[in-house]
Amino acid sequence: MSTIEKGEEFLNRDFKFKNTSERIEASREAKALILGINEIYKSNKDPKLMDLMKDLTLVKQKIEKRLKGRPLTS
Repeated sequence: MSTIEKGEEFLNRDFKFKNTSERIEASREAKALILGINEIYKSNKDPKLMDLMKDLTLVKQKIEKRLKGRPLTS
């Protein structure tokens, strides 16, 4: 399976993580996919690849936001 297919499959997955370790794994997987697609994008400049990277980045940001949690108030 190519990196692009893995990225599309990752976006179609449901994002219900039961624990923190699953969130960390998903965040790392998203980062690896983004970097892999970026290498392909550098060679052919396909706008579809840029859109895929943007979508993966949004999902990654949501996962990381959930990992950080809410700030404590005093």
